[in-house]
Amino acid sequence: MKIRHLVLLRFKQDIPASEQAHCMRDFAGLADLIEGIVDFEHGANISPEGLDKGYTHAAMITFSSQAFRDAYLVHATHLAFVERLKPWVDEVLVFDYGI
Repeated sequence: MKIRHLVLLRFKQDIPASEQAHCMRDFAGLADLIEGIVDFEHGANISPEGLDKGYTHAAMITFSSQAFRDAYLVHATHLAFVERLKPWVDEVLVFDYGI
């Protein structure tokens, strides 16, 4: 079973849009560095509904299996990215499901 790993980010208001975009490109680059990622999508919120609760960006990572998702969570490259990201975000929400 494939696993979808949805990550919602709320960037701090003082982080320039160009830096946010650079960060999201780096996030997407993990797909080239970590085995088991079969798809990676990301983008900034453009919903007109006003239900985003302040989340500004989303990333959807598809893993070929739960084992690859589990390996990603503790992978040194992923952990280094998370540490770089922490000072730039106010909130992160993660939700995984099988497909």
